[in-house]
Amino acid sequence: GRKRRRAACGPRGGMAEAAAASPSGPFARRLVHLDLKGAPPHVSYLAEIFPLFHDLGANGILLEYEDMFPYHGELKPLQASDAYSPSEIKEILNLAKLHKLEVIPLVQTFGHMEFVLKHKEFRHLREVEMFPNTVNPHKEESLRLVSRMIDQVLALHEDLQWFHIGCDEVYYLGEGEESKKWLQQEENTVEKLCLAHLKAVASHVVSAHPTVKPIVWDDMLRGMSEETLRGAGIAQLVNLMIWDYAPDLDVSSKAGLIEKYQKCNFRHLWFAGAFKGATGVNQCLTLIGHHLKNHQQWLKVAERTPADLLQGIALTGWQRYDHFSVLCELLPVGIPSLAICLQALKNGGYSEKVKEDVEKSLGISSLETDAFMSNISGTFPGSEILSLVTQITFYLKPSVDELLENNRYVTGWFSPYHRKRKKIHPIMIQLFQPDALRLLTKWNTVTQELQAAMKKVFCASAVEEWMEENIQPSLQRLQETVDDLDRAIQALT
Repeated sequence: GRKRRRAACGPRGGMAEAAAASPSGPFARRLVHLDLKGAPPHVSYLAEIFPLFHDLGANGILLEYEDMFPYHGELKPLQASDAYSPSEIKEILNLAKLHKLEVIPLVQTFGHMEFVLKHKEFRHLREVEMFPNTVNPHKEESLRLVSRMIDQVLALHEDLQWFHIGCDEVYYLGEGEESKKWLQQEENTVEKLCLAHLKAVASHVVSAHPTVKPIVWDDMLRGMSEETLRGAGIAQLVNLMIWDYAPDLDVSSKAGLIEKYQKCNFRHLWFAGAFKGATGVNQCLTLIGHHLKNHQQWLKVAERTPADLLQGIALTGWQRYDHFSVLCELLPVGIPSLAICLQALKNGGYSEKVKEDVEKSLGISSLETDAFMSNISGTFPGSEILSLVTQITFYLKPSVDELLENNRYVTGWFSPYHRKRKKIHPIMIQLFQPDALRLLTKWNTVTQELQAAMKKVFCASAVEEWMEENIQPSLQRLQETVDDLDRAIQALT
């Protein structure tokens, strides 16, 4: 499954000071990943949370644009209907600069290309004709396409040091018709095919933008031999970003992997953990302890990694597992987890003081790390969304199920059979109608409150999607029961 799937400066220290200042944490750069392929925030919300990111210890943003970038010309179809405008991109970059957050753009260029290859204009560039995830590396047009994407993104950014070209989870590579023919030649392998495309994309970045260093996810390279990696000639071209989101990440095997990459002459490595979006494709709430343990493991790996090799760490916050999947935890819901993880990384570990500092920063009276909190409120931007999502996740479905499945008056005297025939014993009306109406009023009110809070942060389509996925199924059942009851009462008269 995806993710799915970076030594340290003080919270107010800029990137230039990072190398010089090295307090307690081993990571000079701590990047917050913003996954814009789901529920992208309004720029006005980013203006509120960028200062918080900075205060919590972040000094960079890994900005995964996906379909939110204002591609133009022949790339215009890639734009989502609510994509940021060029002026909004400039505003985001200015806000990041203002709050000493270095921006590293991320554009997928091999796998996870659904947002490109789903369009009829680019369908012919699929590796496997039926699947829109992976680009066909044999076609020169594929390289031209991803090069133009990179160039358009880079044109809106100034003074970039790094550019992340993705390249993780390149599923079905080697299974296209052209690949099958190519692989019939004895010396050809899927690994060589992968490395050739990766090298071509990285080479474009370096030749067209000489001051920019490409970063790639490492998972497609992990299983490759030292000989294969050394022979590919990519170590001089790219930084690798090693990702693992598990709370029980194996420190020894990571140290072994890093050693292998070193032997293959990779000069700079990044790590990537996750602060949300890695525990379930339709997860609504973030279990802080899971993500804290993940970053504690990364701290142990860092202890065993040469300081000159380690560039920093990205805290990924996936918003969808892929372009077509449902939304997982919304950004405001994941902020307490992000805060705990950032502070643990910055302080070189987790402690009661870290927890207290985070509680103070977020205006949360008491944070629970090892269990979901059934009741939580804070003062940080978007905290109202966290509070209402928590309420809905814990109580909406159980309260509706309790009434419709466990209330004997409903199950006994207003079953589907009764409802279909508009039959009801008059005495039973007063025994459950008030409960049903009270419940419906309560949840309609909570839904309206959440809708209003979400509209301040997200575009209408994201609000609609979250509501349809997480509220409508239960609310609709309740509403239909009340409507059927009204019809049965009318039938009595």
